[in-house]
Amino acid sequence: MSTAPDYHGIDDPERALKYAVQHIRGGRAQIIEGIIEPVSPTWDHEAAAETIRDQIRPRARELGCVTGSGNLDLPGSSNWYVPDIAVVPAAQAKGATALLPEDTLLIVEVTSESDRDTDRVVKRKRYAEYHAPLYLVVDRQEKSVTLYSEPGRLGYTRVDGPHPFGARIPLPDPFGIDLDTTDLT
Repeated sequence: MSTAPDYHGIDDPERALKYAVQHIRGGRAQIIEGIIEPVSPTWDHEAAAETIRDQIRPRARELGCVTGSGNLDLPGSSNWYVPDIAVVPAAQAKGATALLPEDTLLIVEVTSESDRDTDRVVKRKRYAEYHAPLYLVVDRQEKSVTLYSEPGRLGYTRVDGPHPFGARIPLPDPFGIDLDTTDLT
């Protein structure tokens, strides 16, 4: 007869894995389909995220939201994401360790050479499954931007793009703004 492993007093492997990723020394990490991956973006990656963040921040404040890269839990799965940008209601963010993708108004992922398929395929599928209303992929390798909306069980049902860098991308309500992608190059 075998005994179940002890996960620091947590008897559920999913909860134990998510507990562990929150207590990693030396930085942040996310869990992608059960694999722990460090989050360590390069400066050009951060510059692209900042270009988007600067444009959405004023509207996010008007909506009573914050922009950041806080933890997103996907319960019932071995996924714990740290998006490049998430726009969430300030009241929900206050005191929260993690939110659900459905708690967001917008999630933005900026691809890197090492994770572009994760952002393009895996996270797109999971964000739709967990009802993130808007998912924007800034694909630095393809030099394009794609906005996904109307999440469903089989994925996003509406796709706007890919648009080449330099295009203006309309963000639907509640944002009602156009993103200028010129400076993403």
